[in-house]
Amino acid sequence: MDSILTSVKKMIGVHEDDTSFDVDIILAINSVFSILYQLGVGPKDHQFVIHGNTETWVNFMVDGNVEMVKNYVGLKVKMIFDPPTIGTLAEAYKNQIAEYEWRLNVAVETGEIGPGPDDAELTPEQVDSLIDMLD
Repeated sequence: MDSILTSVKKMIGVHEDDTSFDVDIILAINSVFSILYQLGVGPKDHQFVIHGNTETWVNFMVDGNVEMVKNYVGLKVKMIFDPPTIGTLAEAYKNQIAEYEWRLNVAVETGEIGPGPDDAELTPEQVDSLIDMLD
């Protein structure tokens, strides 16, 4: 299983055992999932969210180019959580994000990317994890 939180943490340079930024990273990931929902990527009947490290990419998306979605989420979270201070690098990230958004739009319109799984409900462990984070 490929945890969404763990893989995004690796992409933005945070060690997977370091939990000190998890709440901030989870909020950023869920913001990006909100954008993906508006683009038509992922589950169609609800906006996908994560609550910890138990949600996987398969929970979000069962077909289509999940690798492009992973890279998109990683870059967007990087820009939210720890944006580069070098202008040319920030511009390169923004250009790549714009290209991913365009390609995801095309993939949705052509049916290359379909809906995510319908059974993406919270497990009791995920509910407990969310309650713990809020306490």
